[in-house]
Amino acid sequence: MILLTFSTRDNTPRLGVQRDDTVIDVTALARSTGAEVPVDLSTLINQGSAGLAALTALVASDQAPQFSLPIADVTVHAPLRPGKIIGVGLNYTEHVAESARTLDTDKDLPQRPVLFSKPGTAVVGPGEPIRHNANLTNQLDWECEVAVVIGRTAKNVSAADALDYVFGYSIINDISARDQRRGGQWFFSKGQDSYAPFGPVIRTADDLTDPHGLDLSLRVNGEVKQKSNSRYMLFKIPELIEDITSGMTLEPGDVIATGSPAGVGASFVPQQFLTPGDVVECTVESIGTLSNPVIDAR
Repeated sequence: MILLTFSTRDNTPRLGVQRDDTVIDVTALARSTGAEVPVDLSTLINQGSAGLAALTALVASDQAPQFSLPIADVTVHAPLRPGKIIGVGLNYTEHVAESARTLDTDKDLPQRPVLFSKPGTAVVGPGEPIRHNANLTNQLDWECEVAVVIGRTAKNVSAADALDYVFGYSIINDISARDQRRGGQWFFSKGQDSYAPFGPVIRTADDLTDPHGLDLSLRVNGEVKQKSNSRYMLFKIPELIEDITSGMTLEPGDVIATGSPAGVGASFVPQQFLTPGDVVECTVESIGTLSNPVIDAR
């Protein structure tokens, strides 16, 4: 199932189910039928399998087509605001090499996942602007990543069981101000407002059974900058969940940004960085395209 958060002219974000080029308005459908189902994605995730089963039954009803809207007529928002976003650095082999060359990181492959965090305040949805503040950065960079949305409270989870804790998958653009690493720390570099474009949808895990075979790409103003496949992750998703939950509880709605392939702006000669007026598009197979403009935020 493909889930999203959307609004119409009343400007109230609510849960939708995407089918091709239409969105089923779950709130309106539930009100009409008297069904008790979640009306937002965070609540749905917290209800677990029971909530998803109720939603599945509702949108399979004969009334559902009456509450379908053209997706072109709605505004799609970030699916939710995660409690926490766990980023994974240097998780594609070629990106390790280019980062060592251009960003002074270790040239050797990591022996354990390299982790950092982004706050929920960094999240923006599709079509919302990435803020370029030239008073803070002249090296605003992109990273297209598969996002893992956690569905159950997870602590000390084994890799063998890890995928049972995944609700679904989305896209994150891990925006980075390369010149704002402070003492080697990445939080301000990666955590500023608008530095986590997220969406446009969440595809549920039962509908995307192999997250390690997805083509992903990134374009700036229509020009391809990144092109790879999630099979090239150094640490696969079960390993990431096992490592993170060894010392940190993951909660429903938390997101893991699983790392960027090669082709970040800092790797080009000369280096290429985002400037106001640019449009960045991240595409992940079976999920969709996340597009955001860059604006001057001084």
